[in-house]
Amino acid sequence: MSTIRHPEKIHKPSNTIPRKPSWIRVKAPNSNLFNETHEILRKNNLITVCEEASCPNISECWQKKHATFMILGDICTRACAFCNVKTGKPGFVDLDEPHKIAKSVRELSLEHVVITSVDRDDLNDGGATHFINVIKAIRSQNPKSTIEILTPDFLKKKNALSILSENLPDVFNHNLETVPRLYPSIRPGSRYFTSLKLLNDIKKINQEIFTKSGLMVGLGEKKEEIYQVMDDLRSADVDFLTIGQYLPPTNKHAKLDKFIKPSEFDEYKKMAYAKGFLMVSSSPLTRSSYHASDDFQIMQKNRKFKLKKNK
Repeated sequence: MSTIRHPEKIHKPSNTIPRKPSWIRVKAPNSNLFNETHEILRKNNLITVCEEASCPNISECWQKKHATFMILGDICTRACAFCNVKTGKPGFVDLDEPHKIAKSVRELSLEHVVITSVDRDDLNDGGATHFINVIKAIRSQNPKSTIEILTPDFLKKKNALSILSENLPDVFNHNLETVPRLYPSIRPGSRYFTSLKLLNDIKKINQEIFTKSGLMVGLGEKKEEIYQVMDDLRSADVDFLTIGQYLPPTNKHAKLDKFIKPSEFDEYKKMAYAKGFLMVSSSPLTRSSYHASDDFQIMQKNRKFKLKKNK
C-alpha cells in the first residue's frame, strides 16, 4: 500500500507565518450560491483546486458559481514547497471524469471553464490524453463554453505535446511559478526552461491560441528577476501574465519572505503591459483562475484592438 504524504509533513523546518495585512484578508463563505456550488461538485464527486490548494478566493468565486476543476485525482507525484496538494502514489485515472465535469459545467452554467491537474509523472503521457478527453466532453455537452487548461510541465513525456495538439483549448496555461534561481528550493522536481519551452511550443502549434503563465511573489525574488521572467515569457509569445502573493498553507511549506504591497503589484502590472502582454492580472489575491472568464473576454478584445492597430 502506497504512502500518501501531506505537504505539511514533509517540508521542513517549521517557519513562522506572519499575520496577514489588511489587503489580503478575505471573508468566510456564507451564501446559498456558495452552498449550491459545493453541492453540485460533491454530487458529481469532483475535485477542485479551490479546495485542495486552499485558495483564498474560494468564497468569492463559488458565490458566483465559478470553480476550477482538478482532474487526475488529488495526489501529486511531486512535492513543490509552496503547494498544499497531497504527495504520494496516485490511484487509477477515473475514465468517467470527463463526463462528470461536462455535466457539472452544464449545471453551473459556466461560460468559461478552467481545468487543472496534479502532476502525474507515473503516467506515460503525464495525463495529456485525459486532458484531451475532458476538453472533448465539455465541448460535446457545452458547445458555447470556452475552455482554459492549466497543465503540468509534462517533463520527459515526449508524446504529450503531440497528444495535446489534437484538441487545443481556447487558453493554454502553464505556470512558471517563480524565478529560475528559486527553482531548486521551490520547484525541485521541475525545470524552468522545460516549462518555458512548453509554452513556446504550444504557441508554435497554433498562433491563435491564447497562452498564459503565472508567478508567485514574496518568496525572496528580486524585481530584476521578475522582469527577466517577463522577458522570457514574451520571447515565448505568452499573452497573459498573472502575478499574486505567495501565502504559505502551513508552517512546513516554503518560508514567506515578505508581503508585497499593492503598489508594487501595480508596478509589475505596468511593466508587464509595457513589455507587450495582452492581459495582466497583478494583485495580492490574484491566482491563475481568478476572474478567468472576465479576463478572457478582455484579452480577446485587446488582441482585436492590437491587430486593428497594426494594420
